[in-house]
Amino acid sequence: MKLSARNQIKGTVVSVQKGQTTGHVRLDIGQGVIVTSSITNEAIDDLELKVGDTAIAVIKASDVMVAK
Repeated sequence: MKLSARNQIKGTVVSVQKGQTTGHVRLDIGQGVIVTSSITNEAIDDLELKVGDTAIAVIKASDVMVAK
């Protein structure tokens, strides 16, 4: 699949937790860094996401803020 988003980070699914309507998918992208995404339960089912799968975090944002 091709996307216009440039920020695509490959990782491994380390957990999938469904809630009532949305769930949280955690990806290990290496070096101890975990990215968490909140997506619909329907998307989790459609993608057939499960622990151990390879997946891609696609980050599309108009603003990125940095604080210290």
